[in-house]
Amino acid sequence: MTAGQLAARIQKRDLPPALLLLGPEAYQRRRVKEALTATFPEDAVARHDLAELSLAEVLDDARSLSLFASERLLWVANAEAPLPRPRAGEDGEGDAAAAGDAAPLAAYLKDPTPGVTVVFEAVRFDFEGEDKRKLDRVRKFYGAVREVIELRRFAPHEARTEAEALVRRAGVRLDSAALDLLVEALGADITRIAVEIEKLSLYAGTRPVGVDDIAALVPDARSTTIFALVNALGRRDRTRALETLDTLVRDGEYLPLALAFLSTQFRMALAAREAGLKSSQQIQGHFTRLGVPMWPSRADQVYQTVAKFSGPQMARALSLIFEADRGLRDARPDDRIVMEQFVLQLTA
Repeated sequence: MTAGQLAARIQKRDLPPALLLLGPEAYQRRRVKEALTATFPEDAVARHDLAELSLAEVLDDARSLSLFASERLLWVANAEAPLPRPRAGEDGEGDAAAAGDAAPLAAYLKDPTPGVTVVFEAVRFDFEGEDKRKLDRVRKFYGAVREVIELRRFAPHEARTEAEALVRRAGVRLDSAALDLLVEALGADITRIAVEIEKLSLYAGTRPVGVDDIAALVPDARSTTIFALVNALGRRDRTRALETLDTLVRDGEYLPLALAFLSTQFRMALAAREAGLKSSQQIQGHFTRLGVPMWPSRADQVYQTVAKFSGPQMARALSLIFEADRGLRDARPDDRIVMEQFVLQLTA
């Protein structure tokens, strides 16, 4: 189930007896929680923590009938707590122990209390890396819960789209470059983006918000000016590129990351030129068909690079990026010297 499907079921008052929220993404989880709690009277919402109570105690509460509310919501935090810790080399026994501990839940869901919805909140583990196996154990433990909402982190293009919707709802006049910087500066963390958009709406009122406002007001935006450096170099704006590089160096930013972003932009621009694309709309459509995330402002950036650099110049730019990256990895006196030489050569 997706968060949107749950919202539709909430409107129809067709709530499942149990729901598992799986994953660390806080923005969607907050929206799900607000939507669910808004459908119940305040005294019909109970909050439990499985770090303090046993699963059996929570289910006992779910079985209890209320004299004052025919429908109830039980919000259960720390759903990972009941899982037994597996010992090395004993995965099978650990799974068997987990199945035994989860037996009361399976028994309850065979005959759930009418009008009661139990939401288990498992937010500790992510879907990638070392957490993936732990998350799979949580999913298996709550296998009796049929309705699962996966709360995955937003991809950059998804965060950009959601940020546009938040800007419209907040009534903020935020230009495209400023919105890109906001998403980039906050690492596509939509929870933080939502907070900053709310702050910007209070700060700016009806006047437009630009890149300078983002850099001044948003935490990390001043130091996360990689986006601005990539943009300046893509436009062959030497003065702006050197000013941005100065900020990056003073704030201790990781310079190879800027080169990685720049390499991606030039590769896309070179591919766009070879494909004969003549506008940002064509660029967006072309890369979208290839399965590469591409939103309008990103397509504009690639198009600007196509307009400013010829094919041979873009090939040379990629060669300069390679040389600069190798210089940053070598024993060297100063990263700044390597990057300044790169900017001067690229914008010559």
